[in-house]
Amino acid sequence: MNTTTMRDSGAHLAGLLAIDKTSLPADGGERFNRLIFSKSPYLLQHAENPVDWYEWGDDAFELARREDRPILLSIGYATCHWCHVMAHESFEDQEVAALLNRDFVCIKVDREERPDIDEFFMTVAQVLTGSGGWPLNIFMTPDKRPFFAMTYLPKNDRRGMRGLLGLLANIATLWRRQPDKIENSCNAIMETLENISQPIPQEVTDLDELNQDAFRQLSGIYDDELGGFGTSTKFPMPLNLSWLIEQGVAGNSESLDMALFTLHMIRSGGIWDQLGGGLHRYAVNQKWLVPHFEKMLYDQAMLALVSLEAFQAASEPFFMDMALDIFGFVAHDLTSPQGGFYAALDADSEGEEGTYYLWTKQEIDEILGADAPLFCRFYDVSSYGNFEGNVILNIPVDLERFCINEGREQNELEGVLEDCCSRLLEQRESRIHPLRDEKIITAWNGLMIAALAKGGAICGSQDLIERADRAARFILHNLRRSDGRLLRSFMAGPADIPAFLEDYAFFTCGLIELFEATLDQFWLDTAVRMADETVRLFYSSASVEFSKSGHDAEQMPVRASLEHDGVLPSPFSLAAKNFIRLAHSSDRPDLLDHAHGLLASSLDDARRHPSAHLGALQALAMLEHEPVLVTFRGTRDSAVLRELLQQVKVRYIPNLVITCEPDGNSAPSVAICARGTCYPPVSSPVDLARALSQAVAVNPVSGDPLP
Repeated sequence: MNTTTMRDSGAHLAGLLAIDKTSLPADGGERFNRLIFSKSPYLLQHAENPVDWYEWGDDAFELARREDRPILLSIGYATCHWCHVMAHESFEDQEVAALLNRDFVCIKVDREERPDIDEFFMTVAQVLTGSGGWPLNIFMTPDKRPFFAMTYLPKNDRRGMRGLLGLLANIATLWRRQPDKIENSCNAIMETLENISQPIPQEVTDLDELNQDAFRQLSGIYDDELGGFGTSTKFPMPLNLSWLIEQGVAGNSESLDMALFTLHMIRSGGIWDQLGGGLHRYAVNQKWLVPHFEKMLYDQAMLALVSLEAFQAASEPFFMDMALDIFGFVAHDLTSPQGGFYAALDADSEGEEGTYYLWTKQEIDEILGADAPLFCRFYDVSSYGNFEGNVILNIPVDLERFCINEGREQNELEGVLEDCCSRLLEQRESRIHPLRDEKIITAWNGLMIAALAKGGAICGSQDLIERADRAARFILHNLRRSDGRLLRSFMAGPADIPAFLEDYAFFTCGLIELFEATLDQFWLDTAVRMADETVRLFYSSASVEFSKSGHDAEQMPVRASLEHDGVLPSPFSLAAKNFIRLAHSSDRPDLLDHAHGLLASSLDDARRHPSAHLGALQALAMLEHEPVLVTFRGTRDSAVLRELLQQVKVRYIPNLVITCEPDGNSAPSVAICARGTCYPPVSSPVDLARALSQAVAVNPVSGDPLP
């Protein structure tokens, strides 16, 4: 890839997509390889490599069998910094390509299109090396049995790190001369994977004990000085924060403080884009200052959801503003003209990581003029910088304290700082933008639909709700086959990849939130249909368990992963939550049995590592306690009913279930049933607030009525 291409990778990718490929030969011709026919941005990034790449499919495996060659499987994604580095150093190199093309069959996979392939082989990497990451490179036999795994390697040996060229030569020699060693390695790995794939279903006997153990585990790694978990690289981990908020509302004030403080530190750190809003993927240091600069849609959705929960629990506008800033970023940078949401923004631009987001004090002084000194004091800007001589904007002192230090009114300084940010953002827009991965992924869209709908219901914003509505209709119209089967992703048309359990679970969650924001029965009916499809496609009555890939889709050699939460919730736990909510809102008690089934395979590991299964613990709590059932009656689009709905949604109410009984002939009203008691219907916001306080009691943290 030449220097010009490196400077604007987004424009180059658009050019590749626009090429008329009808006249190209099947192998891509002299300029390209087979990946030129892909719709995946990640695969297209490698379409001009001299490596003879194949997509995952029968052609590649048949060639490997016929010519008795090992397979190099390389997995990554379009916005992955180290994927770019390895591509430039090795996969664009003629010497490396010659060795790969002679001795191996090479397959490229976009992990975002095929999470099943990625998860299976990531488990392999963790078994073999104890860790994982991307780019993930696997060496395997033509029958898909792995025998070696690695992440990034330089082309040549460097500073004690093994080089790719030497490794390729060694593996090729081993394949030809000592196939028995490879066979033994394959057998040992597959045996280990088989053992992993057989969790022992358990019945939970004491949820309180599991919650206490989970809190001990989280508090043991909690950073009480800077927030978050651990002492080096920090991921936001929204599900951890969501569970802590839930525990806080249930009476653990320390738990709530941990979550709220962490959100404050994230919002003030360099991991947060102080100009454009939104969250970078993670921080590479303990202080949340230096981010890995890529921006993923799922991170935005998950952090928005937990920020909204924090607002419900604490009534601090700071957390609502945090969610609204995320929604603003997504509207500006990750929303397609048709309403679906794009996958990600790259960490790199102009061939370097973070270039788009970094500043120097000189630049800021020139742009802001007389306002620069104030801005620089607030956003930690200095002539020597805080990152390799450059500046990452962050807020070391909160605005209230800063105003006291400056001896000025907060409203006045807010206006000056907002104007400064607008001027800098306008200047930043003129820079070469990071690559945008314009895949529209069903699962990640489901999470953002849920966040927008929830946010719109809480703050009474029809605009947010309409954005969620538009995205949901995009999925239903463009990522569903004629037989109703959901598909995984869309990029210049739908990819022919059946949706996975996470797609169904995350999208169903979005549909439920849309119903609760609009009271439109269409969304509830659609959510129920998706739940039924989930059972039909992913449940096996023979094994009495759910799988992540549908019965009608390709299966990996073994189910080689334990179900746990990470940056994203486990699809099993989120599907279980969906089923519990729908069981109560749609009178479908059979879904409760399936919720138990979804959780069964993770309970054995949850006993040992409860903090890795917080979504499952939340679902178990929902199963253990009766829901707070809130029924709305009246014309659903009336202003009064919308105001009553907002009164409900603005509160943190565990196990809330909303139903609607349309009735155009009577005044809007709300009936609440909780703890075995049904309360008289109410029709005014004041009466509703009083009824809710009675129904769900007082906030055990503060002793006050729930906010």
